[in-house]
Amino acid sequence: MDFDQFPFNPVDNLVFSQLSYLPMDGLVPGPGKDEGATLEALAMHTARLNASRPASKDITVANAVSVISAVRDAPRYKNCELFGYVNHTDSGREIQFSAFCAIIGKNRSSRKLLVVYRGTDASIAGWNESFNMSFTNSVPSQKEAVLYIEKMAGAFHYPLIAAGHSKGGNLAMYASAFCDEAVQRRIIEVYSNDAPGFHCEVIQSGGYQRVCGRTRAFVPQSSFVGMLFDHGVSPTVVKSTARGIFQHDLCTWKVTRDNLSGGGELTSQSRLFNNIIREWMEKIDEKQRHQVIGALFKVVASTNASSFADLDWRNAVSIINGIKNIDGPTKKLMTGLAGDFLKTAGKNIMGKRGRKPLSR
Repeated sequence: MDFDQFPFNPVDNLVFSQLSYLPMDGLVPGPGKDEGATLEALAMHTARLNASRPASKDITVANAVSVISAVRDAPRYKNCELFGYVNHTDSGREIQFSAFCAIIGKNRSSRKLLVVYRGTDASIAGWNESFNMSFTNSVPSQKEAVLYIEKMAGAFHYPLIAAGHSKGGNLAMYASAFCDEAVQRRIIEVYSNDAPGFHCEVIQSGGYQRVCGRTRAFVPQSSFVGMLFDHGVSPTVVKSTARGIFQHDLCTWKVTRDNLSGGGELTSQSRLFNNIIREWMEKIDEKQRHQVIGALFKVVASTNASSFADLDWRNAVSIINGIKNIDGPTKKLMTGLAGDFLKTAGKNIMGKRGRKPLSR
């Protein structure tokens, strides 16, 4: 059934959020181009390209290839046009940003503009930026997300839906909260899929509060990423076929015909991890987080690798030398924080068991 008969739903949200990880460079037009690429055509191009190159080591890309192959012939999706694709990674700016749009619905009166943001990919710059979220209210990709939704909304005057997975869900929420109010009024739904949240200053802002009622947040039962920081909305807990951190993979989430299989509860491990991280983070100020994260990624940068897929045993010497070159005060801080984390974890684990830690 097409989108005019059955409106956009949470399962559609998963499909497009997973497709955001698909490399679309040279296949999907960027902003300002008149034409788009149908999902069916994109699937055919992707299949031809993949036939002549090794399979991606990035599971999010591999899953995106599987998803587009599965839906390429579905009447609901095959003729959807994708456009406005942007994709840039800059280690100097510590940014990894990618997004695309699609028009949902054939009838002009019922069309929606879907804006989809990619989550963190395998690039080192992407992971660096994601870690930077721990000490700042706004990272470069969040600012780019706002500019992007405003630009695309200015070109297509339809009601808006924003979606994304992991960091992409965070970007969808941030862009919806801090875009121009005229654009924000057109937003009818925001989908956040196991995405990290925000610092309290963001949650308490007027823009964020205005869009909270239109946000649908989903987390798996063993959510870890989606439990980081606050969201301002209560998430729906979704059942998954995987275990532990592997439930972050959207392709493991259970679905019905037009919805996600909710009704589950967060596992005790997820709640425990959440308590440990929150309590530990409260002990670390923003300057300390910045210092440690900067040092860690400086070590990784010393290998000259652009993605984690490039790291192997041949980088060991560079990593060891990078660790040796960390200044004394930073090493001391990192050691102290590691010790604090173990103490916090031990206290929470023992508390969960109803016992007190043994005194020394």
